[in-house]
Amino acid sequence: MESHTPTPDGGTRERLPNLFEVLSRRTLAPVDLFSFYIYMRDVQRSVDYLDFWLDVSQHMSLCRHYVRELRRSVLISTPDLEKGGSKRSSQILDNYTAERHSSDQGPSATARDLSGMNKERMSNDQRLSAFLRGDVDSKHSPQHSMASQKSEGNTPGSEHPPRPSFNTGTPEQPPRPSFMTGNTGTPNTGTPSPLNHSNSNNSPQHTVARADIRASAEKILYTYLLPGAEREIILPQGILSGITAAIEREGRDDPEVFDAAKDYVFQAMERDAFPGFLRAKALGNIVPPSMLLRLILGLVSLFTGFWTAFVLIFLGKSRATRCWVIWPFTFGVYFLASHQYLLDPVLALAGYSEYTFMSVHRIKEAFVRKLLTKRALMCLCWIVIIDVALCCLFIFVPGKRL
Repeated sequence: MESHTPTPDGGTRERLPNLFEVLSRRTLAPVDLFSFYIYMRDVQRSVDYLDFWLDVSQHMSLCRHYVRELRRSVLISTPDLEKGGSKRSSQILDNYTAERHSSDQGPSATARDLSGMNKERMSNDQRLSAFLRGDVDSKHSPQHSMASQKSEGNTPGSEHPPRPSFNTGTPEQPPRPSFMTGNTGTPNTGTPSPLNHSNSNNSPQHTVARADIRASAEKILYTYLLPGAEREIILPQGILSGITAAIEREGRDDPEVFDAAKDYVFQAMERDAFPGFLRAKALGNIVPPSMLLRLILGLVSLFTGFWTAFVLIFLGKSRATRCWVIWPFTFGVYFLASHQYLLDPVLALAGYSEYTFMSVHRIKEAFVRKLLTKRALMCLCWIVIIDVALCCLFIFVPGKRL
């Protein structure tokens, strides 16, 4: 949107967030990643694209975890590296694990003009991918064999490592269950499990073997990219061919394999889905089923008000009796204005927003709360003006019995 430079942790954002900040979990309800997941699932019907982007980011985290464990195992296996004059191997591995807390799992830099921080992150990611590519070619080196045997010896019956949180400025959270690990969400429930923020004890506490990285890359390929895949997403043929060749023929599994696809999906979500998400969540606080219900109730209430008003007028009823039309007119105007503005003004002033139909949560993003309060007051002003006009017209007009 406005900028891809994230707001520093702890800072106050006096603007709407961009997609990168949402995917990095740097925003609060109702413009958080959980809300965006529900929007992609229920409104856009293209949650597979978001799951692909998140799983590729998790693959990057898996690779970083592997490099950290490899470095630790090398230092344990060869303690003389720290004592002797030669620290070459330790320094090489250190380069790939440096500044991991400042590295974001956002869009890769192949299609963007990045700031200094993102350029540094990209340099680290490129070195990580280069190390993993070189690791394939050096599997028979004594040093790698020692580390690999130690790593694999600590992973009996394991499949996948912990999947760190996207928020790189905070301690790592439990892994995000996803289709890759077999814990799929339930599409028709109000709370999708792929983004469950609860503390889970299912995080495997073991080191990462190289086979885990390979399995992760193949799972992404077979789940999202191959023709006829269970959750196939549509990508340009050139990107698909490049990824398939890199994984199946060249044996690669480093994160750079998915860079082009990740950029393409990010830009597609930013262009096609994210503006609608901000319009629905930052400028409104009700979901489409609720909007439809309000439209129906508003039309019925308004019809009832007009019908009652004309009946009372042509029966020659007094103005005091005709004051009963205030209720249907008020409800009708309120529901129709809520549908038109995409928000419930009373709910917005109370500080709540709908996640799913009839499920509300408190608004925590300060700038969004301010926007919704202004729009709610404006909506209430129009409701009062239109309601007063209708009531005065049908109450004070002279009655005549037919």
